[in-house]
Amino acid sequence: MIHFQNVRKKISIVNFVRLLAMKLYDIAHSRAGDKGNTLTLSLIPYEEADYDLLCARVTAEKVKNHLKGIVSGEIIRYELPNISSLLFVCHDALSGGVTTSLAMDTHGKTLSYALLEMEI
Repeated sequence: MIHFQNVRKKISIVNFVRLLAMKLYDIAHSRAGDKGNTLTLSLIPYEEADYDLLCARVTAEKVKNHLKGIVSGEIIRYELPNISSLLFVCHDALSGGVTTSLAMDTHGKTLSYALLEMEI
């Protein structure tokens, strides 16, 4: 019986730690768009109730740090409370833009998945 209680405590601690640190893909999805050398990343929670959590934990500074080496310009965050979403406008993010970049992903579509890998 004591052994079972210890296991239960370990499970609850693991779940507690998971709540403290999770990846964005656990609670949200993302879409990417581009215009010239500017990338836009939307962050949309699966559950509307998680919008406030995203607002609190996903700042422009944290996104900039997460995408360092990829986005060299400013990142601006816009809150869209009517649709429970965040929009990040990332300047100097596409190696010059679609028509001039030699990058494999000139539109930056894979960066939406990179954003979802961010731990919050």
